[in-house]
Amino acid sequence: MFAALADDNRRALLDRLRKNNGQTLGELCERQSITRQAVTKHLKVLEEANLVLSVRRGREKLHYLNPVPIHAVAMRWLRQFDTVRLDALLALKADQKSDE
Repeated sequence: MFAALADDNRRALLDRLRKNNGQTLGELCERQSITRQAVTKHLKVLEEANLVLSVRRGREKLHYLNPVPIHAVAMRWLRQFDTVRLDALLALKADQKSDE
């Protein structure tokens, strides 16, 4: 899953599906700086990582975001940390950026 998420184009496809789930390949290719073939390859990687699910509807293939694996990893890692301490670190980091 982490290898699938490492690519900017794949993250962009996931973001587009998050905003508008159930898109066709043609819809996902709109306003992309990469070719249709590249989008197809990226979708295949995302499907293999179980981050995208596809459903055939007639001649169309609809692509859906599967947030479950991302949520499972996030919860596994986030539970290990104390949110109070993380909030304090985020506030410190924000203060440092504002001083720059």
